[in-house]
Amino acid sequence: MRFRGIAGAIALGVAAMLLAGAARPRSNWDTVVIETESGHRVGNPDAKVKLTEFFSYTCPHCGEFALQGEGAIKLGYVMPGKVSVEYRHLVRDPVDLTVGMLVNCGATAKFTSNHETFILHQSRWIGPLAHSTAAQQQRWRTPGAVGRRAIATDFGFYAIMEQRGYRRADVDRCLADNAMATRLAETSAREWDRPGVDSTPTFAINGVVMPGTHTWAALERQIKEFL
Repeated sequence: MRFRGIAGAIALGVAAMLLAGAARPRSNWDTVVIETESGHRVGNPDAKVKLTEFFSYTCPHCGEFALQGEGAIKLGYVMPGKVSVEYRHLVRDPVDLTVGMLVNCGATAKFTSNHETFILHQSRWIGPLAHSTAAQQQRWRTPGAVGRRAIATDFGFYAIMEQRGYRRADVDRCLADNAMATRLAETSAREWDRPGVDSTPTFAINGVVMPGTHTWAALERQIKEFL
């Protein structure tokens, strides 16, 4: 009887711990990544505020916004489950497309860290875009994987991806994925045609585009109004 009593007490204790764990709010919603029709959604799919960011990897203003707001959104709003963020890539040029393909390289779970690697450190790799020769630009415009490999070489993308755990063969395989390139380009074209989306970055909250909102200070005020 004594052993049964102890066993019962242990069972009740374990059940209580499990119930407490189930009731405890999740604090790592930023690890939940879902591929959508137009991009990737990070965070609680049932969040009260669903933020959409329309951005470009070669847009300097997008890089500036990321430095101001990316961490604040993640820590203050996405991780606690208050806000989800859907990232929709608007392609502006061949370099932008190449980065988008690298960010999408591999499993969906890798998207967030791939995205942050390029957008938060944009200033470290974007230099050749402003200081390239006519010959380089011509190479970048070569159709298909040949042009994208030239871009990856000139911008140091192979080294960046190697630091992310990708082999050169993995990178080349992704750069040769013409179906991915077509999908990104076509999705981008549809998003550019969306009313109110005429520059990067642009933001929408719960499906409504926020005109004139391009800074973290302005966006945070609007997020708080919807919470």
